[in-house]
Amino acid sequence: MKTMKATVFRGVNDIALEEVPRPHAGVGEAVIRITLTTICGTDLHILRGEYPVKPGLVIGHEPVGVIEELGPGVTGYQIGDRVLVGAITPCGQCLGCLSGHLSQCGHGDGYEALGGWRFGNTINGAQAEYLLVPFAQANLAKIPDGLSDEQVVLLADIASTGISGAEAAPVRIGDSVVVFAQGPIGLCATAGARLMGASLVIAVEGDKRRLAMARRMGADVVLDYRSTDVVAEIKRLTSGGVDVAIEALGTQQTFESALRSLRPGGTLSSLGVYSGKLQMPYDAFAAGLGDHRIVTTLCPGGKERMRRLLSLVQSGRFDPTPLITHRFSLDQIAEGYQLFGERADGVLKVAIKP
Repeated sequence: MKTMKATVFRGVNDIALEEVPRPHAGVGEAVIRITLTTICGTDLHILRGEYPVKPGLVIGHEPVGVIEELGPGVTGYQIGDRVLVGAITPCGQCLGCLSGHLSQCGHGDGYEALGGWRFGNTINGAQAEYLLVPFAQANLAKIPDGLSDEQVVLLADIASTGISGAEAAPVRIGDSVVVFAQGPIGLCATAGARLMGASLVIAVEGDKRRLAMARRMGADVVLDYRSTDVVAEIKRLTSGGVDVAIEALGTQQTFESALRSLRPGGTLSSLGVYSGKLQMPYDAFAAGLGDHRIVTTLCPGGKERMRRLLSLVQSGRFDPTPLITHRFSLDQIAEGYQLFGERADGVLKVAIKP
């Protein structure tokens, strides 16, 4: 095959399934045949023109597949191996990687895109029949026998990102934690807080089905912001504020509410992708005197991160499959985007099968 089907960004509010050249592996690279991928909220930002990428780019960044080609220098893998590839593809050799900041791989030296996020950002992505994987030695994670594509596809991005919100704080044994917004990433942050040892996990959301899913993912208390003074209730439940607030939406309102929910000395762990101006109310920040910490994180990637998450699923301690609510073929991806963009029919995550 010289060509393949792929989802191409043409311009604002304009994507299409097109026939494009099929990639081939060069030195240190691999080509995988995609067996399952998804649509991410970041893809919606791209489609709507809120995050700029070049027209003609194949989008998508959550790939599961089978190795089709291996370039020179890639060892320990075979054609036909089932693999998961993280949305972030660190090289393992740059300053960011060697400093332990794998998600900031390649940042600097005139390269100002968001670090190691390349798929569907600076190189062709995963909503296609085939995908070229850079730095393959560092990024191909073999999928253990017995795990299905649907069990592992969400590990590439949303599970890695959501759980990292709890890790970055870090949540400690016995902490009280609130997670603002229970979309796919917030739900994974809720699960992450429980996995990290929180004794109380509070989920905040305005969608009843998402609140129900939050309980399934480990929340002890769910609060509907439409009918509850969330900050006051959080302070009542915790006798003054939570140890950790995780913000998983990226709006001024959720950021500010998360900050107001903290106890003195607490940590705000920010996962949201913000647009426009983000303001810091001086009273919520205790005029800078509250010993608060604000930390941010970008989805950790690389094959070791993926291996750890695969082990978490294999052990039965984390099950992301309930978050996949709808399934489409690659030929139907425009319908998937419409459903996901409108948040219709209780959608959480859409799986796309070429």
